[in-house]
Amino acid sequence: MITLNEVVVKYGILVFLWSEYLWELYLSIRQHKKGYATTEVPPELKNTMTKETFSKARLYMLAKSKFGMIRETFSVIESTVIIYFGILPKIWDYSQSLNPYGGEVLTSCIWLFILTTILTIIDLPLTIYNTFVLEENFGFNKQTTGFFIWDKIKAYILSQVFTMMISSVIVVTIQSGGAYFFVWLWIVVCSICFIMYAIYPTFIAPLFDKYTPLPEGELRTQIENLASQLKFPLTQLYVVEGSKRSSHSNAYFYGLFNSKRIVLFDTLLAKDDGTGCKNDEILAVLSHELGHWHYNHIVKNFLALQINLFLLFAGFSYLFKYPAIYKALGFYKSQPVLVGLYIVVQYVMLPYNACLSFLLTCLSRRFEFQADSFAIKLGKGSYLINALVQLNKDNLGFPIYDYLYSSWHHSHPPLLERIDVIKKALYKKD
Repeated sequence: MITLNEVVVKYGILVFLWSEYLWELYLSIRQHKKGYATTEVPPELKNTMTKETFSKARLYMLAKSKFGMIRETFSVIESTVIIYFGILPKIWDYSQSLNPYGGEVLTSCIWLFILTTILTIIDLPLTIYNTFVLEENFGFNKQTTGFFIWDKIKAYILSQVFTMMISSVIVVTIQSGGAYFFVWLWIVVCSICFIMYAIYPTFIAPLFDKYTPLPEGELRTQIENLASQLKFPLTQLYVVEGSKRSSHSNAYFYGLFNSKRIVLFDTLLAKDDGTGCKNDEILAVLSHELGHWHYNHIVKNFLALQINLFLLFAGFSYLFKYPAIYKALGFYKSQPVLVGLYIVVQYVMLPYNACLSFLLTCLSRRFEFQADSFAIKLGKGSYLINALVQLNKDNLGFPIYDYLYSSWHHSHPPLLERIDVIKKALYKKD
């Protein structure tokens, strides 16, 4: 017989799930209407953005908006089916039948493997549509069918290998960690995050994209001089062949302690067709990125992530022995710890996750403004504006956003807002 607590948990999760979906849908509709109604280039960009580019960016935004709403609707229906029809315990029972040795660790790994494989297959048609229809129609997709398939196979294999290893460690830690297992779990996961941060750029990223040293020349010399001026411990300077995947562009740095690498997408470099950024604009973009380093934004984000993990694990330690959580999703015979962690983090903590995501978005926007300010102090303000406009055109970024939508979703301030703040700072500086 289903108890009241089980009903409250089950339908409470569904209420949270659909409430978040309806809020996201409301914001998306607001943004869609904003884009649909805006047909003229904003005055701030009339001298730098043609009507044709603006119209194409508008159509791209509307297409992504429609697709995003469809994908979110599909996702919430998928989660509802999993919860309402007890899919997770069915997969667990099947996983147990495949485990000849018994033991929760191996069964948990089999369960997670089957679950993630099913979800990957279900999501594949939408991923294919996004890549080969939506992105293709607007000239961004550069992947061949073979490249796409091989890329997904590599990602799937690596994901499963790391997931199985990490899941095994998590189950063992929870089972043997005692009353304060969540502290040990947090230490273990923190260590894993640190290791992944260290090895991903060097050993994993090159499996997916080709990295080559930036050739000797004016740009390389200017970047090295900028790093030397700021005492940035630059050890390597790479260009990544992102153009095989997409024509979108970016730049970033990575590395621990006194060994930093800067990576430029080949699509960021100026081309004969007018796309890409000039050297001064690239230096302005890198000055912004180095502003993140100067203000320790990477470290602060990492610490915020670890604090969040600690709170999640602490919440899990309080909730995971509560039978109603398992029974609400159909687990009447057992209470597997990995399943409990999945349910608590994925479903029970939905309100917390949504609020935290918004707070981190606000923090990220603050960091972006600080990084822009750093570039301005280096005398790169005007070049940064030019770079932002150029990147926006190259990526077909639509410059007009609904205020609520942007506040909730955008970790980077919208283009016009950034330009306005930079211009005001330049005016004060003069």
